[in-house]
Amino acid sequence: MSQRAYVVGVGMVPFRTPSKSESYDVMGVKAVRAALADARVDHGLLQQAYAGYVYGDSTSGQRVLYEVGQTGIPVVNVNNNCSTGSSALFLARQAVESGAADCVLALGFEQMQRGAITMHWTDRPGTFDRFDEVAQSVQGTSDAPLAAQYFGGAGAAHAQRYGTKPETFAAISVKSRKHAANNPYAVFRDPLTVEEVLGSPAIFGPLTRLQCCPPTCGAAAAVIASEEFARAHGLRTDVAVKAQAMTTDFASTFDEKDMTKLVGYDMAQAAARQVYEASGVSPEDIGVAELHDCFTANELLTYEALGFTPEGTAEKFISDGDNTYGGRVVTNPSGGLLSKGHPLGATGLAQCAELVWQLRGEAEGRQVDGATVALQHNIGLGGAAVVTLYEKVS
Repeated sequence: MSQRAYVVGVGMVPFRTPSKSESYDVMGVKAVRAALADARVDHGLLQQAYAGYVYGDSTSGQRVLYEVGQTGIPVVNVNNNCSTGSSALFLARQAVESGAADCVLALGFEQMQRGAITMHWTDRPGTFDRFDEVAQSVQGTSDAPLAAQYFGGAGAAHAQRYGTKPETFAAISVKSRKHAANNPYAVFRDPLTVEEVLGSPAIFGPLTRLQCCPPTCGAAAAVIASEEFARAHGLRTDVAVKAQAMTTDFASTFDEKDMTKLVGYDMAQAAARQVYEASGVSPEDIGVAELHDCFTANELLTYEALGFTPEGTAEKFISDGDNTYGGRVVTNPSGGLLSKGHPLGATGLAQCAELVWQLRGEAEGRQVDGATVALQHNIGLGGAAVVTLYEKVS
């Protein structure tokens, strides 16, 4: 029998640039304690923990959790690139729904270095070799950071296919900063104009510097529990995981030599379809979403991959204001990765925290009125896409 999984507590720390950040263990402990306090659960009641991070030595999860308390529970370390936090959440939700455990912690943290992401293990085959081969065959070589080449190339492909204007991509950064102004956890909260975004240094394709998420540090956590456990311990049961799916790359990622597919379009689309089918919820029912906007190009592509707007119509979706307050679906009320920051292991759980606060009505100045279901999209190249649907339970 499948048990329903409830998000009974969430917590996170304000994200910071590497020069201003605490160490990963300090941030991780603070996020866990915040989630436990929000859930009103003692750490001794946790039965399993899944700790996500990308840059760190093995068993960094134990290093964090031992500072909270050593109770002997299983601690599983998770690394799925930028979707690491959501992968930890995926495993925690599975453990509860399957009945393997009744109260599980999902934790994500990252202490990042300054500058563009680089490969650390250069003495062995790289995990992105096939991605590089496709990108180079389509658009040649460049000195730009690899991630910017991938996503900038995807943005250029969309522009070539549908005539998407540079101003449209830039408008996403403007929207993100406007939303982040009301988020005390976000790194960048000052407003931007389209002219400022377009005037920042060119990176690759339509991308300028202000359309690329910064390397940041942070931590976030969630406590997932079964209904029986929650009611037995007097915990809140007002937000549940209604459906969740994880997908990895299809053959189309490489075989079709399409830059939009190389950055996970098909993965995201397939995960979203699984979630819609399992839940009976359609894209039209979604009022608020946290999307993986590592670059403006990816947010634009994701509108179409998730079915918020038909393929080729993202530009109109943006120009009509359907991606913000007063429109069809408020995307990234937190400010998203572009403004909040993107500590790889923490991002998916920070998205979870934001959407739980939205469904509870606790998002303060960025609250989306009347939100009853919320969608989360987190993607990591290499690859894994996780789409999660939360619902407000009356």
